[in-house]
Amino acid sequence: MEREIKRDYYLEQLIKRKGNGLIKIVTGIRRCGKSYLLRTLFKNHLIESGVDEEHIIEMAFDLFDNIEYRDPKVFYPWAKEQFKDEETYYFLLDEVQLLDEFVSVLNGLADKKNCDVFVTGSNAKFLSRDIATEFGSRGDEVHMYPLSFSEFMTAYDGNRYDGWNEYITYGGIPLVVLAETEEQKMTLLDNLFKETYISDIVKRNKIRNVGEMEALLDVLSSAIGALTNPNKLQKTFKSVSKSKITATTITKYIEYLEDAFLIEEANRYDIKGKSYIGTPLKYYFMDMGLRNSRINYRQMEVTHSMENVIYNELRMRGFSVDVGNLTVVEKNQEGKPVKKQLEVDFICRKGSKKYYIQSAYMLGTEEKMAQEVRPFLKINDSFKKIVITSDTPKPFYNEDGILMMNVYDFLLNADSLEL
Repeated sequence: MEREIKRDYYLEQLIKRKGNGLIKIVTGIRRCGKSYLLRTLFKNHLIESGVDEEHIIEMAFDLFDNIEYRDPKVFYPWAKEQFKDEETYYFLLDEVQLLDEFVSVLNGLADKKNCDVFVTGSNAKFLSRDIATEFGSRGDEVHMYPLSFSEFMTAYDGNRYDGWNEYITYGGIPLVVLAETEEQKMTLLDNLFKETYISDIVKRNKIRNVGEMEALLDVLSSAIGALTNPNKLQKTFKSVSKSKITATTITKYIEYLEDAFLIEEANRYDIKGKSYIGTPLKYYFMDMGLRNSRINYRQMEVTHSMENVIYNELRMRGFSVDVGNLTVVEKNQEGKPVKKQLEVDFICRKGSKKYYIQSAYMLGTEEKMAQEVRPFLKINDSFKKIVITSDTPKPFYNEDGILMMNVYDFLLNADSLEL
């Protein structure tokens, strides 16, 4: 029996937006499941809810068969011909950034009273980081990620501990998850990088020195969870490979990688000063399998992997996520006051909700526990503080009111932060 991966969260997002008069845009890294969501799961929902198949109009702009339709002078007349009556027509358009003048074309379609437009796109620059502005307040974005751990487990035949090991090694790209053997998974990840992501970025941005950008990707892969910035990275290049790459070029390459949804940056936030610090900052990979494939499955420290997975999970749940910085003054052994910088792994916010989160793979000893909760005890507000670990048996609050929780409870329960 073929394994089916549940993407209920995203399907619900599309169903809720039906008929709202806006252009629904599913964004996300290529191969994360956008096409399957739109043209299988959502299409099936439409049919099951009584929509006639002739009122569902599909177009995949990335297929060679449809290459002529990338010309708006070909596509738009074809699209208008599909309207035969006054019933609602659902347009499901895949990889829309390949359609020339797509903003005005989609706005033209959305103008029709009986047209509901749903599209997917794989590039932030083309689709603009601010979708609503790009479409004159008519865009409605649903951002899709590779599989979360709970989605991954719907297709994994085994216990959550083995599932976790596989997930942090090979990630959540559906194609990779459904591959049968480790060898197949590794080959797929390698090919995806070369033939899809790198080739897309190079073509789109007309990059001449591909080796330079790939070298940067390798450095970022090795440094997840570490504070860095373009100037620091430039020094690394200079000392390790005598490279003459400039900080400006590094900044540009990082933007390209972010636009392709391969990496995301988390900014540092001064908790006491209530302001952003600027650099250095942290970069996280949107998929652990892609990250590991870049470093040939070396440096597989589970501490950094867990931190990256927690970051992605918080983003999938719709939080904005920053790295917390706390300046404290403590006395040294001579009794003199000394300034120290403490770090909170994540400050996440959504509306009026705010959480402080530490990712600690193993607590083990009293000292380790004290080290992880120490920054929390210096924060003078009443927002919930949580330590996520792999060795807490079940969620509990310690005597300081800090919630201790294991990573499985956090990832497998969508409401885990409300415990």
